[in-house]
Amino acid sequence: MASVPSLAASVHQRIANALSAALPEAGSADPLLRRSDRADFQANGMLALAKRLKGNPRELAAQVVERLPVAPHSADPDPVIADIEVSGPGFLNITVADSAITATLAARAADDRLGIPFAADAGTTVIDYAQPNVAKEMHVGHLRSAVIGDAMVKILEFTGEKVVRRHHIGDWGTQFGMLIQYLIEHPHELDHRDAASGEEAMSNLNRLYKAARALFDADQEFKERSRRRVVDLQAGDEETIALWRKFVDESKIYFYSVFDKLDIEVHDPDVVGESGYNDMLAETCRLLEESGVAVRSEGALCVFFDDVKGPDGNPVPLIVQKSDGGFGYAATDLSAIRDRVQNLQADTLLYVVDARQALHFKMVFETARRIGWLNEKTHAVQLAFGTVLGKDGKPFKTREGETVRLEDLLDEATERAAAVVREKSEKLGLTEQEILERGGQVGIGAVKYADLSTSASRDYKFDLDQMVSLNGDTSVYLQYAYARIQSILRRADETQNPAARPELVLAPAERALGLHLDQFAEILAEVSSSYEPHKLAGYLYQLASFFTTFYDQCPVLKADGGPAEVANRLFLCELTGRTLRQGMSLLGIRTPERL
Repeated sequence: MASVPSLAASVHQRIANALSAALPEAGSADPLLRRSDRADFQANGMLALAKRLKGNPRELAAQVVERLPVAPHSADPDPVIADIEVSGPGFLNITVADSAITATLAARAADDRLGIPFAADAGTTVIDYAQPNVAKEMHVGHLRSAVIGDAMVKILEFTGEKVVRRHHIGDWGTQFGMLIQYLIEHPHELDHRDAASGEEAMSNLNRLYKAARALFDADQEFKERSRRRVVDLQAGDEETIALWRKFVDESKIYFYSVFDKLDIEVHDPDVVGESGYNDMLAETCRLLEESGVAVRSEGALCVFFDDVKGPDGNPVPLIVQKSDGGFGYAATDLSAIRDRVQNLQADTLLYVVDARQALHFKMVFETARRIGWLNEKTHAVQLAFGTVLGKDGKPFKTREGETVRLEDLLDEATERAAAVVREKSEKLGLTEQEILERGGQVGIGAVKYADLSTSASRDYKFDLDQMVSLNGDTSVYLQYAYARIQSILRRADETQNPAARPELVLAPAERALGLHLDQFAEILAEVSSSYEPHKLAGYLYQLASFFTTFYDQCPVLKADGGPAEVANRLFLCELTGRTLRQGMSLLGIRTPERL
């Protein structure tokens, strides 16, 4: 089905047509339409136009109004504008016809995509997110990259973008020399210990890491053997690579178990860690040096920037290759850009990475631009995110001062949510299995929503008590609104079916809900272009709030206006439920039918 024009688009077009007809000398002037608390919409374009035409803005506005089709005197069989008045210094206050609201919503409801178009300029985006480290536990610092990245993947794909996922895991480096050497000398440590679960896999790795680190710190000869093993790893020695792969595979069992708890799908082909670009590093350095983008400085291959200086005022370079021949993170990141642009044919590279790495990525992106890997056609963006804080406003730590394990945090969220669901379960007759299932959906949804409802660039406080509350801006409030809608629809008898009735006059709460429902497509277009999922979360919270007001003020199954009004209000309920479900799905949050 073709996309459905929003009410804002329909009103904008009519005002633009009237403006051209009334004032041909204005050309294609923008009416500057926006939502307003004085009417449904307000057009402010007359002020700028009056300055250009050297006229009186109120008089010009009046000329435009004369050319507008307004119900009930409009020749238009389906009038959009019910009333329009000139206010202040030439503002146009516009009220939309009730019939236009209902008819537009009916057109949205008739489409599986709620009338939302695919983006006209859709291309290919490679999104780099959820980047854990091999042989290390995932902690609360990994939460935001995974949750924000997963939401952006879903949103971009829904708008028609081809999305290539990339999980740039830390699977390379000097620590693997120590771990592999220890495993060679203690082959029993991972042999016959195939992990049956993520927790067991992490337990195996933790035990081995601690033992290897203790020996590395205490035994100079072992330390030297470990360093030689790093050279073997980088050289591709078969035995060393086989053991390295054991660590990676064991770690993946653990990673995937944590992502599964987060209700995030991660697939093997999407996991391309630092090691995946190892064969490209030398060529990347050669290309940078031959092009003159990078230069040798004290033996290291560096890129310098006029605006990046240290505290002493001296330039701070991006080091691509160290003086000892080793490669830094910059070489890997630049090689990844080459691969994503040249092999994956990306138009956009989106990095969901901690804001504290902003300077590094600024230098990496500028280096890639200088050599031509990034250009007007292909660009890179860091979707930078802030820190997860505790209730005290400080970085989230355990009582012992250690970083909070992500798995522990998710388990606690699920337990807290299950307790909330259990309190309500008697009325619903839920079994223990259903309570635990909904507890997972509510708890994980609460964690995700708390993250996604905050602008990514800001820090936010992790407060589970608030997250699982039925009141306020929480996912539970949204899930409860959705469940309430499903309850209303289930209670309708066989004669009460949802149906749009454009001939009916709408109550104020119905109008407010309808106008907000119509904004869904515009919000998604904005979120997908600006990479700001918190705006979608904010829209959905407002939608649930508008529905709550509607529910309180407008009886549905016992509407005073008879069967037609019942049908129309059921229609509004059904469309609100579909919109909530679709929007929350794009944020990666489940919507239980009963709650």
